[in-house]
Amino acid sequence: MNILLTTINSKYIHQNLAIRLLYELNKNYEKLFWKEFINKDNLDEIAAYCSNYQIIAFSCYIWNISKILEVSKKIKEINPEIKILLGGPEVSYDWNDIIELKYIDFIIYGEGEIPFKLFLNSYPNIENVPNLVWKKNNEIIENKCAEVFDLKNLISINPYINDSTEELKSKITYIEASRGCPYKCGFCIAGLDNNVRYLAIESIQSNLLYLFEKAKIIKFLDRTFNSNTEFAIQILGFILKNYEKDNIFQFEIKADTPQPKLIEYIKLNVPKGVFRFEIGIQTLNPKANKEIKRSQNFENIKFFIQQISDKIEIHLDLIVGLPFDYYNDIKFSFDEVFKLFAPELQLGFLKFLKGTPIRNHYIKHDYIFDNKPPYQIIESNYLSKSEIQKITLAEQILEIYWNKKRTVNTLKYISLSYSIFDFFIDLGIYFEKQNEFKKFDIIEIYTIIFEYSKLNLHENVIILQLIAIDFYLQHKIKPSIRFLSEIDKPSKNKIIEKYQLNHHKFRYIMIPINFNFKKFVHKNIIKFSDELIIFQYDGINKPKIKFIKNFK
Repeated sequence: MNILLTTINSKYIHQNLAIRLLYELNKNYEKLFWKEFINKDNLDEIAAYCSNYQIIAFSCYIWNISKILEVSKKIKEINPEIKILLGGPEVSYDWNDIIELKYIDFIIYGEGEIPFKLFLNSYPNIENVPNLVWKKNNEIIENKCAEVFDLKNLISINPYINDSTEELKSKITYIEASRGCPYKCGFCIAGLDNNVRYLAIESIQSNLLYLFEKAKIIKFLDRTFNSNTEFAIQILGFILKNYEKDNIFQFEIKADTPQPKLIEYIKLNVPKGVFRFEIGIQTLNPKANKEIKRSQNFENIKFFIQQISDKIEIHLDLIVGLPFDYYNDIKFSFDEVFKLFAPELQLGFLKFLKGTPIRNHYIKHDYIFDNKPPYQIIESNYLSKSEIQKITLAEQILEIYWNKKRTVNTLKYISLSYSIFDFFIDLGIYFEKQNEFKKFDIIEIYTIIFEYSKLNLHENVIILQLIAIDFYLQHKIKPSIRFLSEIDKPSKNKIIEKYQLNHHKFRYIMIPINFNFKKFVHKNIIKFSDELIIFQYDGINKPKIKFIKNFK
């Protein structure tokens, strides 16, 4: 019997670790195959491909469950005899409505390693396959839970042995060092497995050695990578001794408790640009954190980031919609967290994942949320629909201007002088009126923020100059002059001659400003002075900049 392990990834750059592990653990079953699809693939074509197998096992997540169910229905229309087996986090909780669908035959809930192996070896006699939900004579049957899978069984398993180097280099490669999470945050399914289990260090090292040469971006799936500091440092040390120069590694880190050993290790050993840390702050509201059973110490987080940010690229997360988090609470959290100036800040919206306490007790807070994936908040006792819509505009502005690194200097200054949250909200309203967030080009992006700032920020000269500077820094080829006037051509020629600038090899833009830009970049301080900022373009790289002080 031909069996296909498959899934639908949200983007081309993503890969599914689960189906690779299940395949490698069961590759002695000679008629077992695996294949990945992506979100933009035609569903009819996916169904046609899958119809060549007798059993299709889908790996299900919040981002693909809707399409998997649609494909499953199409498969059954092609051949009703094909059996559909679902597994993964999206069908591990509250699965009743899914197993009731006529075109779904089986669900494996929880960890899949033990149940899937027994399913392969027992089918069609599945009465004793643990963690299996199935139907018999229109009755839904739930088999008992399996024993916990021993992670030592993964020691000799290389999930990426069948992937080409070309594929691995062009995608994010996922790896795990542990399963479970020591915390029990009310919005997260990771905390439902509160028992943290670690893979054997030799297994992690073996797979890393394989990926160093063949992959580029390696992301650890551990919900709290540093839950065991010594274990985390051991892995980091192994990476630093063996990694290739173009490798990048990503980890989810808990930083609200003191991390002296990790900080010291990073300062002494870690080169810049190799590691990325994702830190979920979510909210600074103590009442909200208490309600979702989440600890939080923002001073510890700030200290940790300040100590390591020169070595580690930081990604921070906030969540909109937590209980007792009103509009002004979200504003406070956003303003304070933004001033950490992490290269990437995600403003996410609360999702009511199946199995989570916050979904199970949604009535307590009068939550209304979409009953279709991704189950996102619509309104609650604490946020109205209109407030959520306004914050959505801020999230779009955050992505366009900060996370895309288009106006980093401008937004740093604004955050130190105004409420950056209010600025994003108002700019979002203005942007929507001008563009409706439809297709826009780079010129329009800068024009909108420049015009908005000129109209609404009392013609703050520093902001307007910073927008222009950010615009000129964005280009590799000399752009046309916009937003601020360049010095006249005779003066420009004199500067080129006096400072022996190579005008044959490079192109120059020279803009007078009235503050010390270098001091602002390094110390976030505005010191007024008349300067000339010179942008040097080579047509290949972002421009180098030079300064002439006391320029008039």
